[in-house]
Amino acid sequence: MDGLLVVDKPAGLTSHDVVDRLRRRWRVARMGHGGTLDPMATGVLLILLGRATKSAETLLGLDKSYEATVTLGVTTETQDAEGRVVERRPVPPLSREQVDAACAPFRGEIEQRVPPYSAVRFGGRRGYELARAGEAVPEKRRRVRIAALEVREMAGDRVALFITCSKGTYVRTLAHDLGQALGCGGMLSALRRTRVGPWSVTEAQPLDALETLPPSAVLPLLHPVP
Repeated sequence: MDGLLVVDKPAGLTSHDVVDRLRRRWRVARMGHGGTLDPMATGVLLILLGRATKSAETLLGLDKSYEATVTLGVTTETQDAEGRVVERRPVPPLSREQVDAACAPFRGEIEQRVPPYSAVRFGGRRGYELARAGEAVPEKRRRVRIAALEVREMAGDRVALFITCSKGTYVRTLAHDLGQALGCGGMLSALRRTRVGPWSVTEAQPLDALETLPPSAVLPLLHPVP
């Protein structure tokens, strides 16, 4: 079994959980993934089998698209719905035009601060390890590219966004920063990855369906990796 499999990851699992479940089901020795999704996120997860695992680094560099929901008026430690709430503020009446205007500075090449709760290493320890221990996390910034940032819908204190971005972009940080720009704070409350490079969620296979298939039935679903 050599190739790339497009999986629709369900919420509540890490990317490594998906790899482990499929590896056990099909007894594949070499299997990995081409880009992590947080447990709360759903959507496109590229699973690499056999010789395709050598392409992991290349796939990590591909642009990605997301459907994201930002809940305004709430700030959390992790910048998403899984973290402890640290502040609540009233949400002022906002028009779609006002939110779109607040999005404008985040489009294109921007400098984004790596969030405290991240897997980035600082002196041999990951950011989330320092944050959970109550230790100060050094500030680190990186250049990322937001190719698309569109307001798709607004309902109450929630804003639905469509985002296309480069590797290394923290969508939860984008949600946090947008909330700050609007003066009320915000957090990422839902995230669905709809595309990685040329692979779309429309061709993704649900994890529970894949777990019912024998290896022979998986072969037609595999994509060659350049």
